[in-house]
Amino acid sequence: MPELPEVEVVRAGLAPAVTGATVLAVAVSDERALTRHDGDASDFEARVTGRRLGAAVRRGKFLWLPLDADGSGGAHEAVVGHLGMSGQLLLRVSGAPPERHERIRIDLAHPVHGELAVVFADQRTFGSLAVDPLVATADGEPGGFGADERVLPAQVAHIARDALDPALDEARVRARLAASSSAVKRLLLDQGLVSGIGNIYADEALWAARIHPETLARSLSTRAVTRLLAEVRSVLHKALVEGGTSFDAQYVNVNGQAGYFAHSLHAYGREGEPCHRCGTAITRSAFTNRSSHICPRCQRIR
Repeated sequence: MPELPEVEVVRAGLAPAVTGATVLAVAVSDERALTRHDGDASDFEARVTGRRLGAAVRRGKFLWLPLDADGSGGAHEAVVGHLGMSGQLLLRVSGAPPERHERIRIDLAHPVHGELAVVFADQRTFGSLAVDPLVATADGEPGGFGADERVLPAQVAHIARDALDPALDEARVRARLAASSSAVKRLLLDQGLVSGIGNIYADEALWAARIHPETLARSLSTRAVTRLLAEVRSVLHKALVEGGTSFDAQYVNVNGQAGYFAHSLHAYGREGEPCHRCGTAITRSAFTNRSSHICPRCQRIR
């Protein structure tokens, strides 16, 4: 599943092409791509066609495009998207042939870039687009990365800020860790605590911090928590620089290009390979409905 770096790469790629563009037409070819939308395909098409798009915004693994109904700069609703397991948002020239697994196409006219299309393609159909009302943020800070407006889609309101968000309430995160008897990896994956982290970056941050994923969160020292949060931010920054992690053709940026952070992984997906720190073979074990990749020597439960 695309995590924060992958979704941020997509957002950054969309931003210059969609900001200020007018929607000329919308074609929904598969209503399974509207599972989060309160309405059918004709409703989605009618509510988006003719609208002007604002800057692309992201929180955690969600991104959205504000819909400016009156042209005054104040948006009251947005097209919100979640990529699910294999969703892609691709930029294409106007009139380009259909993409493989294409579900929705949005034709735009941009004042600088001319006519183009945003294509939502999704092989496994777990991703979705929807029109959703914008609501005020609970903390009065900007809704997400990419814009200063203090609003976000209603269906994203329960999603916490991510580790790279300057408005993240780190004291709340530390207090939750100190009070929890859950495994620390379970909390890293909790999108209501810190968003945007999935299995890949949780494993990488825990390896870098030398913490076993099943360590009870409340048993971590203040120093260990500080180290872990620093490593979370570090691995997310590195992945962003390298365009995210691609193991197959399902994750690509808006131009269809793969990220190359997979070459920089230290734990995730490296079962049986030597630890880059001590040489011990990386092991893989079941963790809820996922897997954890660890160095059994560097990441002992203490």
